[in-house]
Amino acid sequence: MHPFSNNPSDTIAALGEQKLLQRIRRWLGSAMPAAPHGMGDDCAVLPSPRAGRGRTPLVTVDPVIYGEHFDDSVAPRAVGQKLLSRNLSDIAAMGGRPNAAVVALALDPRVRIDWLEGFYRGLAANARRHGVPLVGGDLATQRGGLVATLTLLGRATGPRVITRAGACVGDFIAVSGVLGGSLASGHHWKFTPRLAEGAWLAARPEISAMMDLSDGLAKDIHTLTPPRSRAALFGDLLPIRGGHDLHAALSDGEDYELLFTLRGEPAAARRLVAAWRKKFPRVPLTVIGRLEPAGAPSDGTIDLTAHHGFEHFG
Repeated sequence: MHPFSNNPSDTIAALGEQKLLQRIRRWLGSAMPAAPHGMGDDCAVLPSPRAGRGRTPLVTVDPVIYGEHFDDSVAPRAVGQKLLSRNLSDIAAMGGRPNAAVVALALDPRVRIDWLEGFYRGLAANARRHGVPLVGGDLATQRGGLVATLTLLGRATGPRVITRAGACVGDFIAVSGVLGGSLASGHHWKFTPRLAEGAWLAARPEISAMMDLSDGLAKDIHTLTPPRSRAALFGDLLPIRGGHDLHAALSDGEDYELLFTLRGEPAAARRLVAAWRKKFPRVPLTVIGRLEPAGAPSDGTIDLTAHHGFEHFG
């Protein structure tokens, strides 16, 4: 059976990312456990009765694809760095630490040797920086393409793994760093994964849900929003990268910052921000809104339907 079709209604483009994921869950059926042990979170949590306190094993996988995640303007060392950092950001968003990684490359035979050397040297430097052994992988031919995929194993740093589920109406919404302009600024490849920050947040009982921002705030916030609620975000509170606007902060994607929710009254949110600033003085933390019941008055909050993040297969 030929895998491609010229009839749009027969293709995955007709479904879009979210509907395709729903189909995949249905096709897998009982072979796929519920999240966080299956699809639906930043990492999969591996069942391990011998893991012990604070040792919950995690696994995540992400690629970098020529023409999608990088182009000729990005140095090969930076591509290798980005590949590992994308995966480290997923581990950070669950309060974890990395253990080891494997890398699989699908390469056109025309790929330059010096390009591949730079890629591996950048990957190795980043791996040493974060103490991640690169323990193996695979090579394959892909005519006309270049895809590098890294699978990262890690473990929780404490007794609790923070997932995307768990937020409730009334929770505050907060984000680390600044948003928007990732491509223009080069942030999309030179960002620092928030590993220390994620572990610190996971140890705090008021944190109810967390993820990293990869597809844009306007899209990713819906993943943290529980049923029958809405994310009330205030544009004047968003931490926007200099030279960029509100739409960029909501839609550009590849920010790789931590987006999380926290319980409590306003005083609790202020205490968290103060403690963060003392612990991480170089990384901004901003409370940008709150979860409200669905249908609550907008009262000057952002109309998220007017903004869209990155949509795979769109």
